[in-house]
Amino acid sequence: MSKQARVVAGLGRPETPQETADRKAESSRVYRSSQTFRNLIAALLATVAVVAIIVFGVPRGERTPAPEIDVAAVAADVETSMQRPAIVPEVDDFWRVNAAKLEGGAVPVWDITLAPAADDERGFIRIAQAFGTDVSWAPQVLSGKAPTGEITIDGRQWDEFELGSGGDANISYAVGTQAGPDYVLLYGSRSAESTAELAESLSAQLNDLEEAE
Repeated sequence: MSKQARVVAGLGRPETPQETADRKAESSRVYRSSQTFRNLIAALLATVAVVAIIVFGVPRGERTPAPEIDVAAVAADVETSMQRPAIVPEVDDFWRVNAAKLEGGAVPVWDITLAPAADDERGFIRIAQAFGTDVSWAPQVLSGKAPTGEITIDGRQWDEFELGSGGDANISYAVGTQAGPDYVLLYGSRSAESTAELAESLSAQLNDLEEAE
């Protein structure tokens, strides 16, 4: 006995072979489309998961602080090279040493750069011990500016340079003094009071420079 054709709802009659083929083709198309969408969503979720692992799962160390500069050790090498005592500032926790080096040239200079250690403090002061020279050297690092006056700090006479807006944009104030054959200059962007406090802390070493002449 031959199999009776199934009556399709909505048609009220059995499907023709062509209608059956078209229906199956459309079902296959819809299925493939839904699978493609699901695969796309799965791929996006996988990508997000990988990014999350990279961002949150990979350990990241804190920024390594710059190594402290051993000013005394560098100064010892400078003294060997110059056959002269080199200043070693004895600063408190307010300051950190950003640089310490001997700069060559016609006038060798032992140069130390100090900056406040606290993030809420601004400015810097450079201590420059210029070997075998006098105040005539100072304008070379102060945009050609000569002393504007004198100031006494801890009983020692210092040349004062008030640069203001006429000098280097990063240097607004400086004081310098003769210490034996060397000229010691403190210059930077800190206030006159802050510079004077640092100058006062160097008094004993400046006296030693004069005695070592």
